[in-house]
Amino acid sequence: MMLSIPAGVRICLALEPCDMRRGFDGLALLVQQALGKDPFCGHLYIFRGKGAGRVKILYADQNGQCLFAKRLEKGRFVWPTTRTPGGTVVLTPAELSLLLEGLDWRHTVSASRPAVAGCMGEKVRKTAGLAGLGP
Repeated sequence: MMLSIPAGVRICLALEPCDMRRGFDGLALLVQQALGKDPFCGHLYIFRGKGAGRVKILYADQNGQCLFAKRLEKGRFVWPTTRTPGGTVVLTPAELSLLLEGLDWRHTVSASRPAVAGCMGEKVRKTAGLAGLGP
């Protein structure tokens, strides 16, 4: 699933599970009271149920509020463990995409930077038996 997240929007993952029966008003109240944040500031707030098989995302822009919900057919959403009640974790849009796919977004592998054509690093030159040659 692909969501377009506007630039400057923070993606806040609520660490504590909540009652998934909550709707717009209930989640907005939770953002204010439990997280101490403004639910109408334009950021995304992500919540999970106690079973970790459902998530809801609350978002507000200048036109109104949006509530997105997803339930996994199998498995559970990966959530960080916490000892601090009422905390949040900020995600990147890529981590949000992985989360919504039911994948472990906490252990992403960063892609290594490709070598520029014609430029070999010292380690590559040593491995190829070309140490001391080139830049």
